[in-house]
Amino acid sequence: MSGKTIRVATDVGGTFTDLVCFETDHATGEARIVTAKSDTTPPNFEQGVLNVLEKGGVDPKSIDFLAHGTTVVINALTERKGVKVGLITTEGFRDSIEIARGNRPDFFNLHYVKPEPFVPRYLRREVGGRLSYKGEEMRPLDLSALPAIVADFKADGVQAVAVSFLHSYADPSHEERTLAELKRLWPEVATVASHQITREWREYERTNTAVLSAYVQPTAERYLTRLKDGVTGKGFAGSLYIMQSNCGVDTLDSVSKIPITMVESGPASGFWGAAELGKLIGEKNVLALDIGGTTAKCSLIENGQVKIMTDYWIERNQTSAGYPIMVPVVDLVEIGNGGGSIAWVDNFSKLHVGPQSAGAMPGPAAYGRGGTKATTTDANLWLGRINRDYFCGGDVIADMKATETALTELGEKLGTSADDVARGIVRIANNNMVNALKLVSLNRGHDPRDFTLVAFGGGGAMHAVALGQELGVKKVVIPAGASVFSAWGMMMSDLRRDYFVTKLADLKTGAGAVIEGLFAETEALALKQFGAESIGADKVKFLRYGKFRYQNQEHTTEVLVGSDISDAKLAEIEAAFHETYEREYTYRLKAPVELVGIHVVASAEVGKLTMQEKPKSATPASAAVKGTRKVDYALEGIHDATIYDGTKLEPGMAFSGPAVIEDPGTTVVIHPGNRVEIDGFGNIHIHIKA
Repeated sequence: MSGKTIRVATDVGGTFTDLVCFETDHATGEARIVTAKSDTTPPNFEQGVLNVLEKGGVDPKSIDFLAHGTTVVINALTERKGVKVGLITTEGFRDSIEIARGNRPDFFNLHYVKPEPFVPRYLRREVGGRLSYKGEEMRPLDLSALPAIVADFKADGVQAVAVSFLHSYADPSHEERTLAELKRLWPEVATVASHQITREWREYERTNTAVLSAYVQPTAERYLTRLKDGVTGKGFAGSLYIMQSNCGVDTLDSVSKIPITMVESGPASGFWGAAELGKLIGEKNVLALDIGGTTAKCSLIENGQVKIMTDYWIERNQTSAGYPIMVPVVDLVEIGNGGGSIAWVDNFSKLHVGPQSAGAMPGPAAYGRGGTKATTTDANLWLGRINRDYFCGGDVIADMKATETALTELGEKLGTSADDVARGIVRIANNNMVNALKLVSLNRGHDPRDFTLVAFGGGGAMHAVALGQELGVKKVVIPAGASVFSAWGMMMSDLRRDYFVTKLADLKTGAGAVIEGLFAETEALALKQFGAESIGADKVKFLRYGKFRYQNQEHTTEVLVGSDISDAKLAEIEAAFHETYEREYTYRLKAPVELVGIHVVASAEVGKLTMQEKPKSATPASAAVKGTRKVDYALEGIHDATIYDGTKLEPGMAFSGPAVIEDPGTTVVIHPGNRVEIDGFGNIHIHIKA
């Protein structure tokens, strides 16, 4: 094979838009890697993508494969920038979305008010007809009221319609007929039915998911259309894929119909990248940490597998129940702590960090763009952990006067110095992140000492070693290109779709055939959808999971099951459930086990990147030394740290802390006594001192 293949991934974050480009020369096998960052450009996010392509010197005409992740969906939801939605549901059930659940988090607040539904009551309409929980028709569907509903919706300025019927997870035929008639009566309106998103039970969650998908659909579709037009207008003629929340990419056309599937596309790509990196370096058990400008997110990867769940909520906190979204989302914990998180003092003279963020504009005080509040970045800069003469890779001149003023202002409120305030900010931020990492590890029955911490994002390497020491992990790994690692993860992703189907079945004689038949039916549907996009059955791989519970319990535990399920395999499946359940909840029961549903992962490779390991270099690490400076490690005191140029580090180089590695995208803070090695892929391995 001759010529070159150019693969590009872009990731739109809350602060920056990232680019990773791999140019592979088929004649030599060599790969050229280009990374770049530019400011995110709301509300025209696609402009930020075009900007970062230009900044990275990547000509859209030359791109063969383009993957894209975006925050446009989550932003539209949290900022309430979607469209007016109408809901059509089963007669007698239009208030289910407002009744919601009884999960009042602010339990002792007698004046608690539930989150307001995204569809007001006057736009929630009913039609006749009823299915049983088994999918049996109890009353035929009556669409005689639909023309009047459509007329009312038009008069009220509705731009999208959601359809969600009782028990449609068991039989979607009523929803399908309603959707077809709705499109006939009103072809230009955006529509979505709950069965198109999920076939799981729980009426409130399923209905709310359909509503939120309808709410963002026109906004997301416009954005994706502008993105496609923008890159094709620059000459792009390759394949464009969109990152989803399930750690896979999908076609632009498919995602445009159900955009809610990309609600957490950015974090998902980073965690998938961490799983793939773990496989490359022989570390399949990974604690993944992504620290950006606004938030820190973490997830646990066991045996190379990223856990996917559908129990996902937005805006859930100590005072609000939030809103459920029943789509496949990587299992993660997110907190409002990033490089731009603002430090503040409460009425009791207590220092806090986050969740408010300075964003990109005005940004931290050190950016010199008018920001007056001290942030985590300002604290790291003040303590010498970030090089004031190489701030943002040399692109920004650090405004040290503004940083000093912001820290001093906090110090006056606390009765202490700017130095102590900066140390306090770093320690509080670290503590917040450690607690988040414990939520995905210790709280779920996993010992962090059995895991490797992989940290990425612009701020991940700054805090990773301190967090690793606190948790007792065996090693910290900072990936090559850590600041744009989420974009790298997209190029390691397959075309992926997750299928969830609810089906109750006791694990007894005869259940094997029932379960196998359900899997076979779902896999046939997946093959049909992939086939419609010219992807042959020979290219599609399946993973099968079962969702099990003890009889009469409420929630389920997911277990990986094999192929060709028969009655002979039921005992093996049940034993795996007991083991998984006990690890998560610390006990097991002598009670019957039942299947509640299945989860099928269908995937196909679409230009996935293959990494080539480089041989070790004979060049000593001293060749990458830039100098030394005093660095305040917050807990270990001030040390003379050796400063290394990250762009000059080569495979096989090794050295020990105290040290700091600087490259244009991130800064790696290595604490005293920790040993560092560079592997053949350019990743930084930091062995934690026992």
